[in-house]
Amino acid sequence: MVFSSLFFLFFFLPLVLLCYRLAPPHRRNGIALAASLFFYAWGAPRFVFVLAGGSVFDYVVSRAIGPPGRSVRQRRRRLFLALAIAMNLGLLLYFKYANFAVMELNRFLGGLGYEDIGWTAVALPIGISFFTFQKLSYLIDVYRGVVAPARSLPTYMLYVSLFPQLIAGPIVRYHDVARQLESRAATADRMFEGIWRFSRGLGRKVLIANVLGEAANHAFALGPDRLSTAEAWVGVVCYSFQLYFDFAGYSDMAIGLGRMLGFEFLENFNCPYIARSFTEFWRRWHISLSNWMREYLYIPLGGNRRGPARTYLNLWIVFVLSGLWHGASWNFIVWGMYHGLFLSLDKLAGRDRQDRIPRLVSIPATFLLVTIGWVFFRANDIGHAWFYLGRMFPVAAGARAVETAPWSRLLDAQRAWTLGAAVFFSFAPAWQGAWTALRRWLGTDTRVGPVLAFASSVLLVILSASALAAGKFNPFIYFRF
Repeated sequence: MVFSSLFFLFFFLPLVLLCYRLAPPHRRNGIALAASLFFYAWGAPRFVFVLAGGSVFDYVVSRAIGPPGRSVRQRRRRLFLALAIAMNLGLLLYFKYANFAVMELNRFLGGLGYEDIGWTAVALPIGISFFTFQKLSYLIDVYRGVVAPARSLPTYMLYVSLFPQLIAGPIVRYHDVARQLESRAATADRMFEGIWRFSRGLGRKVLIANVLGEAANHAFALGPDRLSTAEAWVGVVCYSFQLYFDFAGYSDMAIGLGRMLGFEFLENFNCPYIARSFTEFWRRWHISLSNWMREYLYIPLGGNRRGPARTYLNLWIVFVLSGLWHGASWNFIVWGMYHGLFLSLDKLAGRDRQDRIPRLVSIPATFLLVTIGWVFFRANDIGHAWFYLGRMFPVAAGARAVETAPWSRLLDAQRAWTLGAAVFFSFAPAWQGAWTALRRWLGTDTRVGPVLAFASSVLLVILSASALAAGKFNPFIYFRF
């Protein structure tokens, strides 16, 4: 089940909210847990046992790990932690990377003249990348003494499986919501704020990301004799905005749903395309993933405390693994290396030099470089990525230029207007004064704000539902991750 579906919007969500609001506070966790397990089991019932079974294992092990204590106990705690990490990573590696590993092994064996290994493709449990990272952060934090083990199995299972953030993030760390899992206030104000935030996210996903996604799909499906340089650039720019508005839209919906249930999740996107460098981009893009990688991988590797060379190596390790986290493909590995390279260059240049570059130069330059990197994210395989980049830069690639095709093949009137709206909403925050004034006017801190916010929420839901009812393009791109 996905948020941008009519069943979720008009059956599942209203029913869950009604039962949740009518139930006494001490029963609400049970309702939220039952709804979350049903939500996850809707598309693939068998995988709910992977989620639930793994959660039971983690809970039992976390109780055995307990708080830091004597040195003898410390060795046992370290052993339990290693066992739990191995179990969670083992499941992730099997479900997400086994197919890729066997495919590469068969390619290698084929080159040596041997027959392929027989293999039945493994289905990927949706959201396994997200909830595995959440479970790992919980286990590590319990070991470090940052947080106490969950008081009960249902409480921990609710943390892992809470449906607003289960399949598409943000990655919620246990110490950020531990108190909320025990007690929270589901007030009318939070409900209103949640509805507005959810509606905004739904509009971002359905009315912007989906529309631009059609143009991007068309461009990336064109063959060597049909894709022109202009279309290649239009396609990847559309994909850049599709990716942002889809990811940020789902995060908005998750945060909004959380507020309807009384939870406060941390922000996950903060206008990333106005970043002036790759370092700033990763402070604004998928913030929960960036924070996780920094806290549980980059800092334990030594961070920037062991000299420049080790810092650059740590950045590369982190971003190659970040690429692999997104998908089992050489594309994602190259994408991770690409970002690792520019982050290392940021470190080498230093903050002072970067700040001297005018914003009118640094923002478009960063967006351009990030957009080029998205080719590896979207292409079907590494060969497709190099072909597409060759069409974007035909002179550099030594490729034969393809005559420019009519723009209408990718951008009809609706897509052109949608692309214009995406550009405006992505870059307008760079002008702080005008953007702050606009948000204040549309916000909830003035008398006219709540009225406009409510009217906007209703309008966005109606427009989005109409598009969904018409059966228009509505991909769930998180299936790939």
